[in-house]
Amino acid sequence: MIEMLRKINLTRAVRTMQELFPEEYNFYPRSWILPEEYQLFSTQISLAKDSDLSQKPTFIIKPDGGSQGDGIYLIRDPGDLRVIAGSHTKQSVVQEYIHKPLLIDKLKFDIRLYVLVKSLEPLEIYIAKEGLSRFCTEPYQEPSQKNLSHVFMHLTNYSLNVQSGNFVHSDSLSSGSKRTFSSVLYRLASKGVDIKKVWSDIISLVIKTIIALVPELKVYYQADIPPGKPGPTCFQILGFDILLMKNLKPVLLEVNANPSMRIEHEQEVSPGVFEYVPSPVDEEVKVGVIRDTLRLMDPAQKKSLTSYPEHQQEEMLGSPVRGTGEEGRVLPSMCLKQVFPKYTKQFSYLRTVERITALFLRFLGVKGNMRLGPTGFRTFIRNCKLSNSHFSMATVDILYIDITRRWASMLPDSREAGMGLQAFVEAFFYLAQRRFKSLPLREQVVSLLEVCEAQLENQGRGDPGGALPEDSTASTRRSVSCGRTQTGRTQHPHHMSTSAPGQALSAPQLCSPATPRRASSQDYRLHQRLRPTHKGNVEN
Repeated sequence: MIEMLRKINLTRAVRTMQELFPEEYNFYPRSWILPEEYQLFSTQISLAKDSDLSQKPTFIIKPDGGSQGDGIYLIRDPGDLRVIAGSHTKQSVVQEYIHKPLLIDKLKFDIRLYVLVKSLEPLEIYIAKEGLSRFCTEPYQEPSQKNLSHVFMHLTNYSLNVQSGNFVHSDSLSSGSKRTFSSVLYRLASKGVDIKKVWSDIISLVIKTIIALVPELKVYYQADIPPGKPGPTCFQILGFDILLMKNLKPVLLEVNANPSMRIEHEQEVSPGVFEYVPSPVDEEVKVGVIRDTLRLMDPAQKKSLTSYPEHQQEEMLGSPVRGTGEEGRVLPSMCLKQVFPKYTKQFSYLRTVERITALFLRFLGVKGNMRLGPTGFRTFIRNCKLSNSHFSMATVDILYIDITRRWASMLPDSREAGMGLQAFVEAFFYLAQRRFKSLPLREQVVSLLEVCEAQLENQGRGDPGGALPEDSTASTRRSVSCGRTQTGRTQHPHHMSTSAPGQALSAPQLCSPATPRRASSQDYRLHQRLRPTHKGNVEN
C-alpha cells in the first residue's frame, strides 16, 4: 500500500482510469511525472501560453516520496524547477494548482478523511463519518510571482502551518487552525449549501480512487498470499486529503498510507520547554476510527455475527454494543460507514482494469512473480487467439520488447525483469485500439476483454480451476493453463459493444474497414507519439 500511494504510482493509476473514464475521474488535477515527462510538460505549457497570452497558470511540485509538506513548492514556469545533485531532476509530480479553493474565514483549508480498506477480496471500504479540516494560517490570495513562496497561504499541511506564529490550538471543535469537518459542513449548511451532495461527491471520489488502486494491489497481494488458501486478514487505514473548490467540487490532493494517529501536540509552556498537550479535535476523530476498525476486524465479533443475515450484521455493528471486559462499558455507535460493496451497482462498471488484471495474473505462472515474461505474454496472445496473418507472433515479440524496455527506463529502481501490470495494461489498450479501430477507447477495451474471456471460457470448459471472476472481486488463479470463466456477465450500458464475445480476433467483420497494416515496432512507436495526453480537467 505504501508503494502504491507514492505520488507517481497514484498518478499513473488514476491516469489509466482517466483514459477510460475521463468524466468520472476529473477530480484529480492534470499531472506530469518528472523527470521523464519534463519535455512534454514544458511543451504543453508553452503552447497553452502562446495560444492564450492571458494564461498565467501555477503549478505545484510534490516529491514522489515526500510527506508532511517536505519539498513542496510552487512555480509558474517549467524553467523554475529545482534540481538536485548533478543534472538530474528529483523524481516528483507536478500538478496544476487549484486557483479557486473554497475559503472559510478567508483561509484556505483541506479535509483529512480516514478510510478503512477492510478487505481486498472481496473489496470492502468504510469511511469515517467525521474528519479533520486543516487551515492555512495566512489569508489566501490567488498565486502571483510575489506570493509563491508563502507556504502558510498556499499549503494546508499541518506539519508546516503548526510552525506559523498564527497557528491557533483550540479546545473547541469548531474554531482554531484544526477543526472537525462536521463543523465546516454546519457552517456551509447555514448558508444554504446542500451538504448531502458534498458528502455524496466525496464518497464517490474515495470509491473511485480505491478502484483505481485495486488492480496493482492485487498483484502485490497474490505474490504474498496464495490464492484459495486462508491467509492473514489484511486491512489498512488510509488518510485521504481532499480540497473543496469554490464551486464545492472535491479535488483529490493525495492519499496517505500511514496517516498520523497522534491525539496530542507539542506546546511551549515556558521558553525552550515543551510538553505534550491533548488535542480535543484529534481525539474526537481518531479515537473513533481506531476503535471501530478494531470492532470491524475483531474475529470474535465476526464469529458471533455469522449466524445473522448480512444486512442485520451491519445494523448490529452500527448499534451501541456492550464491551466484553470487566467494565462492561457500552461502546458508542459506529463512526465508520460502509460505502462498498454497499454502492456496488453504482460503481461496478468502473472495474474494467481489474478484468485486465485477472488476465495478467492468470498468465504469470510462477508463484510470487509480479512480472510477465515473454513466454507468458506469447501464451496470453495465443490462448486468446489475438494473432493472425496481420499480427504475427514476431510482431507480438517486438511489442513486448518495446513496451517492457520503455517501462524499465521509467522504473530505474525495479530489480525484477519482465512486464509489470501497468505495462501489460498499456499493451492491452494498444491491442484493443488496433483491433477495434472505429470504437471509443472504453468500448475497444471492453470488446477485447469479451473476446479474451470468451476464448478462455471455450478452451477451459470442463476444467474446474482457473475461473475468471465475473465482477473481478473473486480470487484470481495464477495458471498458464486455461480455466473456466463464469458466464452471465452483464454489461454496463456505457460499455455496449457491437461485437459478439465469441468471435476470433481474425474475423474481418470485427476489424476496421481500412486495410489492416502489419504491426511493427515503428507502428507501435508512432502510436505512442500520437497518443493524446489525458488530463483531469478540474474545473474552477
